[in-house]
Amino acid sequence: MAKKEYSPNMILLALAAVFAAIYFMPWDAPRVSNAVLEGFRMLGDYAREHVLLCLVPAMFIAGAIGVFLNKQSVMKYLGPSAPKAVSYAVASVSGAILAVCSCTVLPLFKGIYKKGAGLGPAVSFLYSGPAISIIAITLSFQVFGWKLGLARAVGAIIFAIVIGLLMQFIFRKEDEARLADERLFTAPTEEGDRKLWQTVVYIGSMVGILIFVNWASSRGTSVVWEAVYRVKYYITGAFGGILAWSIFRWFKKNELAEWGAATRDFALQILPLLFGGVLVSGFLLGRPGHEALIPNEWIAGLVGGNSLFANFIAAISGALMYFATLTEVPIIQGLLGSGMGQGPALALLLAGPSLSLPSMLVIGGELGFKKTAVYIGLVVVLSTIAGMVFGMIV
Repeated sequence: MAKKEYSPNMILLALAAVFAAIYFMPWDAPRVSNAVLEGFRMLGDYAREHVLLCLVPAMFIAGAIGVFLNKQSVMKYLGPSAPKAVSYAVASVSGAILAVCSCTVLPLFKGIYKKGAGLGPAVSFLYSGPAISIIAITLSFQVFGWKLGLARAVGAIIFAIVIGLLMQFIFRKEDEARLADERLFTAPTEEGDRKLWQTVVYIGSMVGILIFVNWASSRGTSVVWEAVYRVKYYITGAFGGILAWSIFRWFKKNELAEWGAATRDFALQILPLLFGGVLVSGFLLGRPGHEALIPNEWIAGLVGGNSLFANFIAAISGALMYFATLTEVPIIQGLLGSGMGQGPALALLLAGPSLSLPSMLVIGGELGFKKTAVYIGLVVVLSTIAGMVFGMIV
């Protein structure tokens, strides 16, 4: 089943809307000109802090999954015929172990989805990667207290499974048709004498590099975590040595060329949308702690109390904003100090890390408009409900 193409009329309408926005925008107004600068500053921050250490390793892992990982292995644990207890547990746990932001998880999601993972488990992985971060949840306990910290932990785990199950149920017929069409999946490379465990070591070493090179400080919340943080580059170097050794011993030159080509293709598909989304997000909302086109006080004023509207605005705002790993904690801490309710704080914590405007664009390019809209809607609606219930309890 081929990916749905947008009609020429839809493309023309989108271009007309962009042209109208550019034409009528008062570029000389101080707020607008500052918002433009904020967009490029946010893009610059993103390029410096996330591309080399987060996105590049993730692209190479996605390329390796697409080329070397046997489709039957993926479908055994993440396919539609796999036991749900196994597939959703594997997807949620593997996403949580990576503990990446909403943009870094995208090439990994794309890799397993194209390799034959069912829509439900793939979406569970997509949500859990940014949302179920052990250190982020630990920091939430430390900063917000046990009630909000526990609510975030329990909510994120439940959401990862529930959202995946609902996506699989809603689009089960389309997903069955997708998985039935063998032409969608990359033909497996001849493995020669290479065993499955060797492929696992090879991909696992890259996952180790991705995890430990981005290992963040616990800010004093965990002695063990800080001990790992102090030696993270040594651990990263060890995984780099394992990767170099496995490449030298187990792979042929033509296989490495195929891996490089697959990685390049992932980059060409994802990076333009990602960078464009970061630029627009910075233009509208600005970097954390900075103001852009939409005034910060507007958002802060809308999320006080525990009304349905306040929780919904918090969930929508979180879904549109881009949070680098752990940055949601100080931002919400500041909003709580400005009068934000406990319920909206939870809604933002559950929706914010897992979604962002840049990630929406990339997900839409892979899943199409309908599936992406349903996924965003599920995250926002469930976050709103969870926020309201939590606000009533506390």
